[in-house]
Amino acid sequence: QVQLVESGGGSVQPGGSLRLSCAASGFIFRIYAMGWYRQAPGKQRELVARIVSSDSTKYADSVKGRFTISRDNAKNTVYLQMNSLKPEDTAVYYCARGLTVDYWGQGTQVTVSA
Repeated sequence: QVQLVESGGGSVQPGGSLRLSCAASGFIFRIYAMGWYRQAPGKQRELVARIVSSDSTKYADSVKGRFTISRDNAKNTVYLQMNSLKPEDTAVYYCARGLTVDYWGQGTQVTVSA
């Protein structure tokens, strides 16, 4: 069965960095677009970044220049490198499969505070 398992969340001070990982299994990873979404308390879930291939990525305007999405098809893993983190980046971050999402991971908490 399809599984998406996130890791790498935690607490960090403003200006800090985190790298999220999403280990995928149960499907042919390389043929799917993969995305990272986030949901802050009281807000709707939003797209953070999406990757089809290394030269086909999409970012939310709020994270452009700070976050980088990448994938390793040999390891069935997608990453989100987050730099220059801000308090407004605090949210639960979810890994997702597909341009139209059909599977979600369980989420990992990212908290940015002083």
